[in-house]
Amino acid sequence: MSHNGVALRAVTRSVVFLTAGALAVTALSGCSSEDTSSKPLAEQDIAPAARDRVADGGTLHWAVDAVPETLNTFQADADATTTTVAQAVLPSMYRLDANGRPQVHPDYLESAKVVDTEPKQVVLYKLNQQAVWSDGREIGAADFAAQWRALSGKDSAYWTARNAGYDRIEKIERGANDLEVRVTFARPYADWRSLFSPLYPKDVMGTPDSFNDSARKKLKVTAGPFTLKKVDRKGDEVILTRSARWWGHPAKLDRIVLRAVPRDKRATALAAGQIELADVDSEALGRIGLAARAGAKPGSSPLAGPGRLPAHGSGGNLSAADALRSWAVAHGDDEEAADEELSARQKERRALAAYQREQVALKGFEVRRSLEPAYTQLALNGASGPLADERVRRAVARAIDRKALARVVLSPLGLPAVPVGSHLALSGQDAYADNSGALGGQDTEEAQALLADAGWVAGGKIEKEKKKGEKAAGGESKKSGRDSEKSEKSEKSKKEDDGTYVVGEDDKGDDKDPKDRHTGADGPRHLAQDGKRYANKLRQGGAPGAYAPKGTAAPADRATKVLAKKGKALTLRFVLPSGPGSGTLRTVAGRISSMLEKVGIRTEISKVSDESYFKDHVASGQYDLALYSWPASAFPATDARPIFAKPVPAADGSLNVEQNYTRVGTDQVDQLFDQAVATLDEGRSRSLIRKADSRIWAAAGSIPLYQRPQLTAAKKDVVNAGAFGFQTPVYEDLGFLKKGVKASARPSGD
Repeated sequence: MSHNGVALRAVTRSVVFLTAGALAVTALSGCSSEDTSSKPLAEQDIAPAARDRVADGGTLHWAVDAVPETLNTFQADADATTTTVAQAVLPSMYRLDANGRPQVHPDYLESAKVVDTEPKQVVLYKLNQQAVWSDGREIGAADFAAQWRALSGKDSAYWTARNAGYDRIEKIERGANDLEVRVTFARPYADWRSLFSPLYPKDVMGTPDSFNDSARKKLKVTAGPFTLKKVDRKGDEVILTRSARWWGHPAKLDRIVLRAVPRDKRATALAAGQIELADVDSEALGRIGLAARAGAKPGSSPLAGPGRLPAHGSGGNLSAADALRSWAVAHGDDEEAADEELSARQKERRALAAYQREQVALKGFEVRRSLEPAYTQLALNGASGPLADERVRRAVARAIDRKALARVVLSPLGLPAVPVGSHLALSGQDAYADNSGALGGQDTEEAQALLADAGWVAGGKIEKEKKKGEKAAGGESKKSGRDSEKSEKSEKSKKEDDGTYVVGEDDKGDDKDPKDRHTGADGPRHLAQDGKRYANKLRQGGAPGAYAPKGTAAPADRATKVLAKKGKALTLRFVLPSGPGSGTLRTVAGRISSMLEKVGIRTEISKVSDESYFKDHVASGQYDLALYSWPASAFPATDARPIFAKPVPAADGSLNVEQNYTRVGTDQVDQLFDQAVATLDEGRSRSLIRKADSRIWAAAGSIPLYQRPQLTAAKKDVVNAGAFGFQTPVYEDLGFLKKGVKASARPSGD
């Protein structure tokens, strides 16, 4: 999990008087019979080229967040780079297409189908007869059986992060010949296609020692278009080389170098020729855009002018001094020293020269754009405090204009600003349906009515606020998680610093310097997510009319008065990360706080370090409101269940929440997941998933906001790579365009 997304397959996979269940029944009445299909909101953008147009040879330097701690995707600390390596060097029975749907991988599998359902479900795999490991041994039943035993959960000596699906297998045996594998399930399993992707050799899965230790640092035996040559931790890179034993289309590239580059340094690394492919933020998007505009007119430069530079965003201006600061930070210079030692004219010349050099280099790059298969959500902690009341959670949800938030993040990037309508799938996937109607859209009057029904009234007497360090509304206080918070109070000037401030309080006695007041979006930055990573920095613009309530507006005094109950003000602790890549999350949080203020809900913004944000706050329940992302899964019945499962008491008296960090769940949702994963009727399983999603909406534990943007900078001659969207990359087709030819409209397998 992360602030902005984590691979679900890499971890163990959570009107006024109506209850969530009662509301869901009517909302779902027509849902089960629907079999509507959707398409992705944005197509992948990878500069497709037929193989005959791709040059043979070359090295692609591809930026990643970090060198992986483990090469075993089934361990708890596996990350996105672990997955990338596995996709390039190991077998997968299935891979995802552009719609996020699993498709047979023909290089490994000729066919797979359910051949029996009574008395037990049996799946027969027919393997590609050419499929062999790099040591020459055929891929076969022994590898399937070893992986099942390791991941079944029956042997605690294997340190596995997940066993979903494998725990339902009864036995694995050889079929009619060495190319057939028969898998018999003890219990029906709808998501059987999720298994054995990736597939590790029996050498890795055969013993706990090899599973736990040897596969962390190296993979001696592989079976993909590439092999693992080296994990260079000192050089911060992983080197993959073309496999001589690959039986499919030979890889076009000689090597892929996965190089760890911090996200805020990637534009500089691109310009320096250190990488050719990198997910980037909107600031890098702006810098590459400047270079493109400079190159549009020979001899011209957008840097020209009396001391002004075009902004990275759309239409604004950037002063030369600001340009120097941006350049100095990107290049690791000391910003304050630059300000002190250089005159304004020197700073301007230095900034212009630096930008001109960078632009020359960046002219050879472009940014490919799509939407990530992941969505950002607002999480509401229902364990205690005001949000334990479903009516208050629903009021928060009804106060929020999700369309406006999507516009703030996605419109400046030219991407579809459509709110996500499902917790369990994204547009384009089979299980997707917009079930947000089970909760309802933005409605200020309805939100206020829900709060009134819950006993929160305007103008009530409020007891003296607790001192800093004491328990805030919602989660229990935990000193170690506060991370040097400060407290600053303001009514509408959303001041931000590395601490805490309250949105909705009077501004009396505030003697802060006006220049320290925060008046808008807090920079083009976006926190990246996996429980620890992922992201896109975004330059934010205003959304005119975004916060106007539907229908008749509430009286101004009522909309701004603080609500109280039993002497307590309705204040929710909104915890956010404070790192340099979290600007977009903070911008979105500021918009949400303004929306909540209109219905009388104050928010106490607490900014904490990136390192502690998820572990010490989200996962441990020390928050009322939080923003983080989940990726979509092709197998929601399996992968999403632990995210939305009803928390249950553990043997030691604690609460087992699995991955349900909102602590909001119902028996009905659990039952629907159980039914969906146990039916082999795909249409019925899909219908049950959609019903579960409607009930999750109605419970208002988490509110999906928008699909995350995916911006990938690529050298212009890099083809079949970029913003992949849902689709698994075809690694053997990655490469550089032949000189003198153009990319084709659509890649070919020939």
